[in-house]
Amino acid sequence: MTRAAEILLEQAKAAGAMIATAESCTGGMVAAAITDIAGSSAIFDRGFVTYTNDAKVAMLGVQGGTLDRYGAVSEQVAGQMARGAIHHSTANFAVATTGIAGPGGSEFKPEGRVCFAVAGPGFCHTETVEFGAIGRADVRARATAHALSLLLREVK
Repeated sequence: MTRAAEILLEQAKAAGAMIATAESCTGGMVAAAITDIAGSSAIFDRGFVTYTNDAKVAMLGVQGGTLDRYGAVSEQVAGQMARGAIHHSTANFAVATTGIAGPGGSEFKPEGRVCFAVAGPGFCHTETVEFGAIGRADVRARATAHALSLLLREVK
C-alpha cells in the first residue's frame, strides 16, 4: 500500500487535488495509509471515521432514510459518505468505505462485502467488492488497498 499512497501523493500534487476519506469498516486505515507518506499534508485534508449510523448522519450528512432503506452496507450510503466528506472539508476528492469486515454477516450482507464510493468534481462512482470470509484483518487491508486504487484512478 505504501507504493500506491506514494503514487497518489505525486498524482494529487500534480493535479492540485485535496483528498478526504470517509471510513466505516476500515476505521481510518485509508487515511493512515496516505498520511504515512511524508509530504501528505500537501494533498490530504481530513479523514472521517464514521463507524455508527449516527456518526454517518452527524458528520457526513448521510440521510436517515437512505440508511433505513438500504442499510449502512450499501452503495447508496457509500456515495452519500463520499459526497459528505467533500461537503464537510476543503477536499475536492473523497473516497468512502462501508462494509462487513467480519466475523459475521448474513445471507443478504455477507462477511467480506465492502461498498466503496469515490467522488470528485461533478461525479460520484460507487461499487461493491466481495472479498469473502478471509478474516477481519485481510478484509480491512484489501479494502484499504482498493480505496487507494479508486483514488489513483480518479485523481489525475
